Amino acid sequence: MENCIFCKIVEGVIPSTKIYENDHVLAFADISPATKGHTLLIPKRHCIDIFEMDSELAVQVFSVVSKVAHLLKDIHNCQGLNLINNNGSSAGQCVFHYHLHLVPRYENDEFAEKFWQQYAIKTD
Repeated sequence: MENCIFCKIVEGVIPSTKIYENDHVLAFADISPATKGHTLLIPKRHCIDIFEMDSELAVQVFSVVSKVAHLLKDIHNCQGLNLINNNGSSAGQCVFHYHLHLVPRYENDEFAEKFWQQYAIKTD
């Protein structure tokens, strides 16, 4: 896709800090990390969301999730990890190239408070 920021990262037009790469997948550091080590994992082939992803590409993407998670744990010594994926604008997707957030978690990191705060139902 011509105007897709993630496709430009794959092409090397926009620089990134690569965490993992193979022929089908790229994992790179998020430029606005929620926690230390926040990483985005994307297919190199453009697809908008999980609904557009065929099973072959899904296997290629999801087969490396555990490998990248272990890399993050080894590098950042995190105690946990959240996997976050939004599909479609109604689900909060704002970059329309499939991507999976791997968010390392640390004791008292306040991520949950910040993340879930945006979804809190206001009763006032």
